[in-house]
Amino acid sequence: MSKPERLIEMMITINAKKDFTVGELANEFCVSKRTILRDLQALERAGFPLYSEVGAAGGYHILKERVLPPIAFSESEAKAIFFACQALQYYRDLPFEQETISVLKKFLNCLPLDVQNSITQLQNKVVFWIPDRHCDSPLLKPIFSVVVNHHAATIRYSSTHSESTRTIIPIGLYAMNGLWYCPAYCTTAGQIRVFRVDRIQEILEEKPYPKENYPIPASIQEYLEKTEIPNDHHLKIRLTDAGVKRCESECLLAGGLKTFPAGGGIIDMEISHDALAWVADYLLPFGDNATVSEPVELIALMQQKICGLYQHYCSPE
Repeated sequence: MSKPERLIEMMITINAKKDFTVGELANEFCVSKRTILRDLQALERAGFPLYSEVGAAGGYHILKERVLPPIAFSESEAKAIFFACQALQYYRDLPFEQETISVLKKFLNCLPLDVQNSITQLQNKVVFWIPDRHCDSPLLKPIFSVVVNHHAATIRYSSTHSESTRTIIPIGLYAMNGLWYCPAYCTTAGQIRVFRVDRIQEILEEKPYPKENYPIPASIQEYLEKTEIPNDHHLKIRLTDAGVKRCESECLLAGGLKTFPAGGGIIDMEISHDALAWVADYLLPFGDNATVSEPVELIALMQQKICGLYQHYCSPE
């Protein structure tokens, strides 16, 4: 093994060990302790964050803010990284916004000039457009910390209709259509609720995960892909071609959407009672491109909203 290859392997090994002695590395790489000492000095000169302790129990340790070993990327892999980052470009808030900018600058500067030009062309031609929601999420990073540390949090939350204080046990975070969402078990409501991060006004307290057992999915992926669907109401909506195209972009309704070969389609699915008002508001702009068959509660809600609009715009003053 050449010295450059050994240094890279050593960086990978050190990152995994965190604490080690010169003798351990010498045995692992089958070289002398003197060679290992020279290699460690070379890594320190390159900026690798090591510090040593003398004495019988001493050894080398790696600092908390570790430097990862170099990785070789092909041109296509480098483009793939920038293509993935492009998907986040139009989010107003990211958990590691400054770090994302820094790492992309470092990465781009290390690439050959022709690859840099190719990536620039890619960025100018392809974009994952996300509408500007004008909603800042200043607490995104603190909420991200709560989630990854597997903690609970007491928050002050501003919903559509009121402001309240709630203790939540987050399942995770997900982003959709330019907004960040935190599904969590709400101890106040006694069930899982979805909280928009931009509506979290303040984190009053962060504490370790409660000892009680709560019905919470083990991961955000499990939550998003769960088969247990709220069955408060059976939703059935007939759609024209135009209605189908509009519903295809809405993830909640797209899960129950079925299209017909002759044109049009139908939404046939179970839905929670809490979602009825949202569905009514969402369907109002569809006009006659959507016809609700079930449930009667949704039909009544649509009629109420339409009458309200009529009174607002058409009734004589």
